[in-house]
Amino acid sequence: MLATPGALPVGPDWLYEVMWDGIRVLAEVRTENGSSEVRLTTTDRRDITLYFPELADLAQAVPDIVLDGEIVVIERGVPSHAALTGRLLAPVPPAVAAARPATFMASDVLRLYGVDLTGRTLEERRATLERIDLGAASAVAVSPAYTDGAALMTATAQQGMAGVIAKRRSDPYEAGARSPGWVAVAHRRTTTCVVGGWVPDRGKIRALLVGVPDGDGLRYLGRVETGLAVDAVQHAIGLRFVSASASPFRDPLPRGSATGARWCTPLLVIEVAHDGVRPDGTLRGPVLRRIRDDVPPEGAGSA
Repeated sequence: MLATPGALPVGPDWLYEVMWDGIRVLAEVRTENGSSEVRLTTTDRRDITLYFPELADLAQAVPDIVLDGEIVVIERGVPSHAALTGRLLAPVPPAVAAARPATFMASDVLRLYGVDLTGRTLEERRATLERIDLGAASAVAVSPAYTDGAALMTATAQQGMAGVIAKRRSDPYEAGARSPGWVAVAHRRTTTCVVGGWVPDRGKIRALLVGVPDGDGLRYLGRVETGLAVDAVQHAIGLRFVSASASPFRDPLPRGSATGARWCTPLLVIEVAHDGVRPDGTLRGPVLRRIRDDVPPEGAGSA
């Protein structure tokens, strides 16, 4: 179930959660022949179980369950995009994971002991989730739900968080659907973009040239600075480049934007935060937030 971007809904029909801005994951535990195993799957059905071995002890807490939530790496009290991106470069052994552990913030329960809960209301599912004993799963926590959305918006803004998700208490869980019963309220606008080129600087990536699919090429949205000091993100982006001999953008780029640029096949999707769209169609003040492996290139352009 996916959230619809919008304004904050208010009233007693709604619950509010922190937008953790991590990796959205379904965590499933199945038990067969007396052995319980955890499987972590992203929204695009990518199996990332081996990337987060610290979450394996969920199988010791509950032998049959499906949880919806986000994986985050918390540093100094807030989610760290750089640390999380670094964890997605390759499967890691438990000892490496223990040095910078991730946490699975569970926000919904879809199955418990063989019973499908998706047809029940959010309020019923939340009550079930909060009764589950997750004590044996040290890297799993229940994402708190609040009744005052405005206060949570203020608190998350002060802490540098991404925003708030409002969820209607009476709604069932619609797998794979983008529902008006879940509303994502971000502190800044966000857009998913496809990388069509980059600007190098002293062996690093100074900026990404991004766009969205439009006809036979990409419609240019602007130049996104990467932040030269974020080594984990630099490395992760560089691994995903597939060099191309020509620009994938539909139209010539504005003067100066393509100076020193190198082109790549439009495969890498990133999420950027911005302050709106200029009259020329480019994003105002775009800032790199994260890589979006869960969004295919043809699906870029949405929040």
